Amino acid sequence: MDKGGGVREMFGRIAGRYDLVNTVMTGGIDAVWRRKAVACLDVAPDARLIDLCCGTGALTRDLAARASAGGVVGIDFTPQMLEIARAHTSAKNVEYREGDVLALPFDDASFDGATMGFSMRNVVDIGACLRGIARTLKPGASFVNLEVSKPRNPLMRRAFYAYFYGMVPLIGRIVGGDAAAYRYLPQSLVNFPDADTLAALFEANGFGAVRCVPLMGGVATLHIGTKAEAPVAPLARAPEAVAP
Repeated sequence: MDKGGGVREMFGRIAGRYDLVNTVMTGGIDAVWRRKAVACLDVAPDARLIDLCCGTGALTRDLAARASAGGVVGIDFTPQMLEIARAHTSAKNVEYREGDVLALPFDDASFDGATMGFSMRNVVDIGACLRGIARTLKPGASFVNLEVSKPRNPLMRRAFYAYFYGMVPLIGRIVGGDAAAYRYLPQSLVNFPDADTLAALFEANGFGAVRCVPLMGGVATLHIGTKAEAPVAPLARAPEAVAP
């Protein structure tokens, strides 16, 4: 099984307790971070937005409140996640679709804004993912990516790594009931680009005016980029990251 297929199967296994484990792991701060991500989108109430790798729809529902007179599409390649998202969503302006972020089934310039939460580090090809997102956005539209990050401060980084690589698998085993999945999720950060490298990937793959907003000392980061007007030469892959 390729990495994409393995990730899909893993998220399918943990879908039922995914939200609970996230709440326990972050003490509920993940909900605050999602609201901050939505606040970074400068869009009208009638905007058409997309939430990529939407999972159980937590961020999608926040987008639906922002685009109350518009529409939101949540897309994910895990059917079990989408089943939960649909069950938990009452807003009438939300549509969930099964699909792969590396092969988005939408026309060019379809959306006024896009978000992704805690999923970019699971993407096999970040450059291709960013180019696909840029393609589906209207000129001047923004993409906001919320992701776990690597704190710049050495002491903060050491404390975060101790928790992320030590406690998260334990919480996942006890609360989520799947030790293997919650060993993988922290390990997915090892080779993931740091904040500056990810910003460079944004700039090389269709986005301009890129800015980074560290959250809680940099344990998570918001990357905000605006769809560039001119075509860019793609950067195929991120430089190799150094393991913690």
